[in-house]
Amino acid sequence: MVQQLPSRDQVKLEETWNLQDLFASEKEYEEAIERLTTAVQTFHDEYVGKMKDASSVVTIVQAYEQVLMQFVPIGAYASLASSVDETNTDAQMRASGFSQLASRLASQLSFVESELATLDESVLQQAIEQEPTLAAYLNEVIAFIPHQLHPEVEKTLKAFGSTFSSPYSLYNTTKLVDMTFEPFQVNDESFPLSYVSFEGVWDSHPNLEKRREAFRAFSNKLRDYQHTTAKTYDMHIQREKTEASLRKFDSVIDYLLFDQQVDRSMYNRQIDVIMEELAPHMRKYAKLLQRVHGIEKMTFADLKVPLDPNYEPTVSIEQSKQYIFDALSIMGDDYHSMLERAYDERWIDFAQNIGKSTGAFCSSPYGSHPYILISWTGSMEDVFVLAHELGHAGHFYTAHQHQSYFNARPSLYFIEAPSTMNEMLMANHLLKNSTDPQFKRWVISSIVSRTYYHNFVTHLLEAHYQRKVYELVDTGHNVNASLLNKLKKETLEQFWGDDVVIDDDAALTWMRQPHYYMGLYPYTYSAGLTISTAVSQRILKEGEPAVEDWLNVLRAGGTKTPAQLAQMAKVDITTDAPLRETIQFIGSLIDELITLTDEIEQA
Repeated sequence: MVQQLPSRDQVKLEETWNLQDLFASEKEYEEAIERLTTAVQTFHDEYVGKMKDASSVVTIVQAYEQVLMQFVPIGAYASLASSVDETNTDAQMRASGFSQLASRLASQLSFVESELATLDESVLQQAIEQEPTLAAYLNEVIAFIPHQLHPEVEKTLKAFGSTFSSPYSLYNTTKLVDMTFEPFQVNDESFPLSYVSFEGVWDSHPNLEKRREAFRAFSNKLRDYQHTTAKTYDMHIQREKTEASLRKFDSVIDYLLFDQQVDRSMYNRQIDVIMEELAPHMRKYAKLLQRVHGIEKMTFADLKVPLDPNYEPTVSIEQSKQYIFDALSIMGDDYHSMLERAYDERWIDFAQNIGKSTGAFCSSPYGSHPYILISWTGSMEDVFVLAHELGHAGHFYTAHQHQSYFNARPSLYFIEAPSTMNEMLMANHLLKNSTDPQFKRWVISSIVSRTYYHNFVTHLLEAHYQRKVYELVDTGHNVNASLLNKLKKETLEQFWGDDVVIDDDAALTWMRQPHYYMGLYPYTYSAGLTISTAVSQRILKEGEPAVEDWLNVLRAGGTKTPAQLAQMAKVDITTDAPLRETIQFIGSLIDELITLTDEIEQA
């Protein structure tokens, strides 16, 4: 039963995360800010203008790393406290205050990379030889030298950091504070509506009238804010384009791909191959849903309906432990211990409340434990989502134990591989324990409708639309709501063809995704799942050796490129083979769903 959302102070303490592990009190938080401010000033005064040779590079960069680590818990505390309640003005002021402070301090620290860029590359290579743990960081510095600006310009850009992040803050305020939903009506009965209830309940509700009416009401509210949201997004992408041009990148796409350590061909391949080769399989899946549910015309609002809603279990937070512990037991004792701690020590914020960020994420501050945000609705999808976020947690929990701050975080291209791996392990575990045709169909449909639909369809279609937006920006265009609606609708129509009706409400779905404020993030979900699909198949066949390879990948953190990390797990992402094999695998799952459905209906 969907209820009106409570305020944050009304939710159960045990369903919230414990930010006191970062700071036990506001006083401790303020003291940490004072220490950080002093540390930055001391570092600046001691080292500015002192970068001369390899030895000084090593000394200064190591000291710089220690200063940067002091930002982490403060930033995490401010951000996480804000993310669970955007209506909490104290939390919002704290987050804004730290953002402004961080920009000022980053400006003070900008001399480090400016001075490194003035040194001969041979000096930086000597520094790497003296201290190999700095290799990843210094190699990034070397690669970026052609795009480094005058020191005063770099200092100024850093000072504007808080201003440059304002569009994302404004997007969240519009979405989570200003946008409130009235109940919707079906047959004279009223049903509460919110972002959480729509995305967690109504968009997959088995009752067609409720599902479609919820979608209509939800979309109408989005439409009220489309112009503000579009202007906010345009501000963000124009800022990215300006910096890309200043730094002499050929395009904003090349600028955003630079840090990912992949070339444009890999980016384009991921989008183009899936758009062309996955689409026929997913249209077949849409037709199966249409047939099973007796839907006359399949619409966008019907795509997330479960294949067998009567078989959908309701899962409590406590029950989710068993699913997750059993499925991920293959990862070993240390990993299992991390999972237990996540539940027992309140690393996870399960509560549903007004003002809480939508969706789910994992934040892994270096030097502390990870934090996971999710709004628990009790569906099996929540179990997959939590397994996904625990994949992020396990990745960084492991990497932080084995790598320094500079070496812990891999390319964005690889970030979603460990998370989607956990979804695949969950699926493998459930399939292994399924003999009944109806249970097996439910498991496979969960894999298709949750893991692959979310990562290979939803996020990939976002990526296709996002690429269109950046291509326009690169030719000097601005965007508005009308244009963004048109681009999103065209993307959806191209993928679903004539098999799914795409209306003007579906065109508004671009408004729902915060990832557009995080660079070229959406396409990396399918990239990560391509890797994890291949590795999970290895684990099924080989067992422990494949698991150990994967654990070594997690331990490597950011010390290798995405291609090198994948190669450690015996997956070659420099070719299109893993991607095409994954698409074939998805197709085989859908074919099996059709076969199982035929068997069940004939029984």
